[in-house]
Amino acid sequence: MSANNAPQPVKLSLPLEYQQHLFQELRAEDELVVIAKGLGLMRLVTNLLHSYDAAGNNLVIVVGAEERENAWIGGALAESAAISMAPRARGLTVVNTDLTGVASREKMYAKGGIYSITSRILVVDLLTGLLNPETITGLIILHADKVIATSLEAFILRVYRQKNKKGFLKAFSDNPDPFTIGFSPLSTMMRNLFLRKASLWPRFHVTVASSLEGKKKAEVIELEIPMTEAMRDIQTAIMECVEVSIHELKKGNSGLEMDDWNLDSALLKNFDVMVRRQLDPNWHRVSWKTKQIVSDLTVLRGLLHSVLALDCVSFLQHLDTIHAAHSPQPGSTRQSQSPWLFLDAAHTIFDTAKRRVYNANTKANAKSSIDSLRPVLEEQPKWELLGEILEEIDRDLYFEPPMRDDSNGTILIMCSDEATTRQLRDYLQAMHVELKTENEATKQKKEHKPSAAFMMRKRLRGYLNWKREFAQVSNALFAENQKALEGAVDPRIAQGGYKGKAPANKRRRVRGGGAVGSAPGRNANGTVAQYFEKPDEVAELMDEVQITEGEANQKADIIADPLEDMEDYFELYEMQDLIVIHAYDGDQDEHILEEIKPRYIIMYEPDASFIRRIEVYRSSHNDRNVRVYFMFYGGSVEEQRYLATVRREKDSFTKLIKERASMSIVMTTDSHGVEDPQEAFLRTVNTRIAGGGRLAATAQPPRVVVDVREFRSSLPSLLHGRNMIIVPCMLTVGDYILSPNICVERKSINDLISSFKDGRLYTQAETMFQHYKNPMLLIEFDQNKSFTLEPFADLSGNLRSVNPNEAPSDLQSKIVLLTLAFPRLRVVWSSSPYQTAEIFEGLKSQQDEPDPVAAVRAGLDKNDRAEDQAFNVEPREMLGVVPGVTPKNIKNVTLEADNVREVANMEVSELEPLIGMQAARQVHGFFNRNLIDIDD
Repeated sequence: MSANNAPQPVKLSLPLEYQQHLFQELRAEDELVVIAKGLGLMRLVTNLLHSYDAAGNNLVIVVGAEERENAWIGGALAESAAISMAPRARGLTVVNTDLTGVASREKMYAKGGIYSITSRILVVDLLTGLLNPETITGLIILHADKVIATSLEAFILRVYRQKNKKGFLKAFSDNPDPFTIGFSPLSTMMRNLFLRKASLWPRFHVTVASSLEGKKKAEVIELEIPMTEAMRDIQTAIMECVEVSIHELKKGNSGLEMDDWNLDSALLKNFDVMVRRQLDPNWHRVSWKTKQIVSDLTVLRGLLHSVLALDCVSFLQHLDTIHAAHSPQPGSTRQSQSPWLFLDAAHTIFDTAKRRVYNANTKANAKSSIDSLRPVLEEQPKWELLGEILEEIDRDLYFEPPMRDDSNGTILIMCSDEATTRQLRDYLQAMHVELKTENEATKQKKEHKPSAAFMMRKRLRGYLNWKREFAQVSNALFAENQKALEGAVDPRIAQGGYKGKAPANKRRRVRGGGAVGSAPGRNANGTVAQYFEKPDEVAELMDEVQITEGEANQKADIIADPLEDMEDYFELYEMQDLIVIHAYDGDQDEHILEEIKPRYIIMYEPDASFIRRIEVYRSSHNDRNVRVYFMFYGGSVEEQRYLATVRREKDSFTKLIKERASMSIVMTTDSHGVEDPQEAFLRTVNTRIAGGGRLAATAQPPRVVVDVREFRSSLPSLLHGRNMIIVPCMLTVGDYILSPNICVERKSINDLISSFKDGRLYTQAETMFQHYKNPMLLIEFDQNKSFTLEPFADLSGNLRSVNPNEAPSDLQSKIVLLTLAFPRLRVVWSSSPYQTAEIFEGLKSQQDEPDPVAAVRAGLDKNDRAEDQAFNVEPREMLGVVPGVTPKNIKNVTLEADNVREVANMEVSELEPLIGMQAARQVHGFFNRNLIDIDD
């Protein structure tokens, strides 16, 4: 199929001017489209795909689509085909690991249609000829910002353009940031995509602005809520910890580019990732303190979000878990602590968080004055405002009913994550519950304000029960550690860090003269100590928040649904009576708006892309009115992060526009990535006559047989980029066959560690020696990581462990033992996949080309045929790790059973004829072992 099968005009669902302009532009030529988030990228893609689907005689491949995007495209194509009455439209077919049959895929490709294929399956099908690139009408690339030189997508595009110069190629992205990082990043990405034109569509584009800022604008009410004093103190303290941590990083790593290492950058989502990426090449030389600070930055930045999003009880519980995770073992030294725990700001965080939940209360007794705890339960300021907004909407609907339109009248509340949706659900269910035994109830009735008292009391009871169990676990662990340390621990550290029991002659005091329970205090080494309430304090606090009559009358949460007494839990509501709470979910939010048709939208937390989706939604429908309430905490990290996101996107598009204006029109490489035939001939001649070995020259490029499982890595793509022919096969021995004599087993560091752990590497080395004269072990490091084994090795250990029957735990020692066991095994060290490709090119010089059939046959039984090795990779890999299944007997199992489920349901008597009694018992025991203990 050729690109001459141009898409026919269809009835579009693109009502806005910029959408129609961009659609016509895409139909006319190949280009990269970079569009701002929220402007309807997926709607544009589905309309473009429908235009090709309606023609009926096209084979269009969608590359890089996520699972939910496949669902979006599939549903949209089916709906468009039904509306437009296109008889030849077939919709979307998803090809993934669930459908890996070679014969079925070949038949599907022959019929044509729209296919979304995973990159790993597509590249294998293209290289094996199962899918002829010349028959492809065109490719649609999603998430083009991820197409880097080493990606599978870049590999696919190179193979496609080598054999198909007429098919179309269109790439899409709604993330401009990756196109602005590095030297000439846009030009580099365009070369990776084999495209010459870039189309940029920011929010400030003239056509976009005119489309969204017309008469049909949504009514937006901006609501700035001040934080409570306690929330402001906690946020300030966290920011101080972040600032000190960044300062310590700069002081300890002066040789790095640190212009972006500041407090403003720390608000961005990827700041800790950015810092780690810069440190990775020298990670083995980085001090322990630096590594700890990098880890702490992730924790601290998470706390900045949690203090605004979580209620006070949940935030305190979150702090407890963080403190427990960062607390040292009893008897450890100061150097093993997280540095931020030593700061006064850390003391402020823990102290203030506790005072938001409960505080000390002095009660006069006949005998003496005793300390007790009273609940405070500070509510989030947004809760009260949310209740007021809902009451305002109810009043408007009653006194000033809006004119009838196409909206459903539903109220849509949008927030950041699922945890916040559950929190708001609980609040809305409980905000009108009366606490008849509480003094607050009288005040609540007088003011007629919604309250979260019921929900907060319930959460405090849950927290106190959790804390009691947590203390018991901590005490048990402490007792075990004390036995192990044999009295070598300073009892003050144990008291302050875990048990929380003060010495007999000393009352627990904190800075400022706080009473018991008012602050966590300090350990002997200066870190913040975790505080455990005394049993009598907990009992008294539990009495304060005992279940009241109003709470007792509430319906219990539905844990199981036996479909009995359904009327007690379920009933039908009209759309105008519904309040829908939903978490931001990217492009899927457009579906929510279209399905719910809300008249009122409450943005509980700010999100720039969703604001644009509302603009597009309102501008696309003349008969739907929308009122938006935009809530944010004034002077908070939430506001700063929102403004920084908008500013960063605008700056990214500005950089892209400037680079596109100065970008050279003529690319430095051929647009189709094909090497000049004359240069290929001369290169091949030079490699063949090196050293005067073989004078017979041939223009045939070198060939490498690659195991299909290796297409997870970038090495096959880089080998193909060096003009080698890649032959994918299901290999039993080795990963790369360079010649009839050279077999290479490739191991990344993580794979090397696991291979030593389960003994798989020794079996693989033994098998390679049985079939090849020159077996090699390739140890390949990541390109941007440190080229050393030091992070994975304990250099203080010896080659042999203390116990001669135990294997050494040191990675370097294991490699030495491997070379002692196989003296002829050659170990190849590579710092990156780029160097590996160069090494392979040198190893192949003056060598005969490998035979793919012989490579597949190696390791198989004599009765097995190489042609029987289909590319059903995932099921074979799953079966291959089952105890009892070996490379020799896996063929018998796969021939007898159609899938892994059948193998799991086989009895020992059924497995014995296939793999033997001992192996059959292992396989049966693996699938049928008793899991009751694990569940308990």
